[in-house]
Amino acid sequence: MPAETERKIVACLNRNARKSYREIARATGVSVPAVIQAIRKLEEAGAIKGYIPVLNPEYFGFSLMAVILVRFTQGKLLETQKKIAEDHRVMAVFDVTGDWDSVVIGCFLDCQDLNQFIKKVLSIRYIDRTVTQLVLNVVKNDPRLPL
Repeated sequence: MPAETERKIVACLNRNARKSYREIARATGVSVPAVIQAIRKLEEAGAIKGYIPVLNPEYFGFSLMAVILVRFTQGKLLETQKKIAEDHRVMAVFDVTGDWDSVVIGCFLDCQDLNQFIKKVLSIRYIDRTVTQLVLNVVKNDPRLPL
């Protein structure tokens, strides 16, 4: 469990990961060296995995987002999920409970791009069935932890 100081620093980074150490120190009431040390510690521990911009998919031509439910046969679940995750259009692969084995979320250029992806997935040996749902409206899609 992270210390309160780490939580404050990460909450500040969640709002804007481009802030300087000095700005984070000022916002959290912690010294600059303490901020640097805490961030390095979090990075080394794997708590902070990296820093990326939050992009608008439509700006880059990805007009479709889809949620794809996947059912597997036999075994090789993790190996097959990793194979699906290698596709650049895939944003997330979740191993889930319930009627389906996995949920895949991806961004696609258009219906043809999505169709090609689904056919590729269905050609994988251990895939039994998929159901694809198109995202009509994104109400919230925020990868930040609620700190």
